[in-house]
Order: sequence, then structure tokens, then C-alpha cells
Amino acid sequence: MSFSFSGVDENEQPVLRRQIRRGEVAKFFAKLAPARIGIEACGASHCWARVLRGLGHEVMLLPPQYIKPYVKRGKNDKIDAEAICEAMSRPTMRFVPVKSAEQQAALTMLGVRDLLVKQRTMLINAIRGHAAEFGITVAKGSKQVPELLGRLASEKGVPALAREMIAMLSSQLDGLDIKLTAIERRLMAWHRQDQTSQCLATIPGIGPITGVSFALKVPDAKAFRSGRHFASWLGITPREGSTAGRQKLGRISRAGDEDLRRLLVIGATAVIRAAKPGRTAPWLLALLARKSKKLAAVALANKMARIVRAMMVSGETYRQPA
Repeated sequence: MSFSFSGVDENEQPVLRRQIRRGEVAKFFAKLAPARIGIEACGASHCWARVLRGLGHEVMLLPPQYIKPYVKRGKNDKIDAEAICEAMSRPTMRFVPVKSAEQQAALTMLGVRDLLVKQRTMLINAIRGHAAEFGITVAKGSKQVPELLGRLASEKGVPALAREMIAMLSSQLDGLDIKLTAIERRLMAWHRQDQTSQCLATIPGIGPITGVSFALKVPDAKAFRSGRHFASWLGITPREGSTAGRQKLGRISRAGDEDLRRLLVIGATAVIRAAKPGRTAPWLLALLARKSKKLAAVALANKMARIVRAMMVSGETYRQPA
């Protein structure tokens, strides 16, 4: 595997065009004088940023969607390197904060947990589907699986081969539950020792998992100019197609971190489910009176995102509005 590099001088004139193999990258940059280096924020980019910073260089990570407008006709590594070089020179360009090895190690807990939850859902759906072939069904939810397995074991009309195959899936499900419990125990321990996560968990609809997710994935909330910019980064602001002075807003953009956006919407849905007069903000009750619960959940998630940004900047705990 090889990497392509493109460099310019202080007058924006091209002075470097190289293609280097992976094993020679560190040696090549160790010989260069300290420079400002731009890397597309992708897989392993944070690792390379730490390596190059250790060699004395200033490293900036650029979001791929901000590089694409500068790509000329065609698509290859050389053209992409020139586009990164061009995007680096823009005064309003936004960059991705470089994560430390410890932050990325903590993020693996969230990634592994999400993967195991998906695998558990797949196993439960498979067990329910196979059981339905023999006329055995139960209510939805992971808590109903033991009842389903008990009925499969006691039902006389189920062949032994089917019981054996479903038992194999059940054993895998038990192993996943043990692993998920261990990971969630580690996440709770991280939550207890992280001040930002504990602070965010005081917001209605945000629990320890969401608090830890924001604390790890948003290392510097001050990088966002306002709460609206933060909500836009998460993809829960309307997509705008305005022109000629006419404002035209569409659906939410969904352009940000999918996991953070999903956690906010799930938390907002939980708040709406428990909404009652006297306990819930009047604006939310009025919104629920004229809009569907799903639309209200997105609107509440947008408001929660702004509150999260404000609390991460100030360090204060949540105060219930009067």
C-alpha cells in the first residue's frame, strides 16, 4: 500500500509530489523540517497524526466532505492529495481534533458494544423466526426469549433437530449477554470517573451511555461557535435549500455522527413517553398537541444537543427551567 503526498510553499506553488509506501512514511517525514500537514480524516488517520506530531510536524485532519469540492476531474490518490493541499489553504476550513490513543481505546468500548448489540438482535430475530415456523410465538423484546426457548423445549410438535439448532443460537446469545454485561460495567466505571459524562447525565433523556459517548466523541465543545452549529454537526437541523432570499427548509440533514444522533432521539422519545402536564415543559406539550411524537422527538433532540454543548462549555449541571 502506498500514500500520495502533495506540497506547496508559502506562495502556494507546488514543490512536492511523491508516492511513498507505508513503511517509508515515518522515515520520509523524519527528514523534513517541521511543516503543516493535512490528512483526510479516515481510518487510521488519528494514528498517523500522532506519529507525525511526534516528529515535530503540525498535523490537521480534514473531513472528507470538505475536501470533495476541491477534487478536480477524475479520481485518484494524486488528485486527492492535491485537493487536500488546496483545502488546507482556505481560511474558513474546519478541522477534526486529533484523538489520543487513550481516547480511541475508550471509544472501542462503544464500538464493540454497538456491534454486540447488533449481533444479539440478529440472534433473537433468528430464534423468533425459526420458532415461528413451528407455530411458537411470543411478544416482542429480548426479555421474552427465555419464555420462547422454554416453549420450544416443551412443545412436542417441534423436531429434535430444530431444538438442537435453536439451542446453538441460544448458547451464542448467552455468551453475548455475558460480554455485554462486562462492557457495560466498564462503561459505568468510566462514567463514574469522568466529570463531563456525569454532568451530561443530569439532563433528562441522557443516561450514562449517552454521557460517555459525548464525552469521548466531542473532546472540545468550544470548537463549535454556537449550539445550533453543534446540532448541525450532529445532523439534526433542517437541510436548507434557500436561494434568492427565499428560505426553504427540508428534512434533517443526517450529516453528522449517526450514533450520537440516534442516542439523542432515543432519549427524547423516552422523555416524550413520560410527558405529563405539570412535569413537562409547556412548549413540548404544545408541540405534541399539533405534531406527531416522532417529529416532536427530533425537535426535542435538537434542543437537547444545544443544552449538551452549553453544559460542556460551562461545566455546569442541568437546571430544570422554572
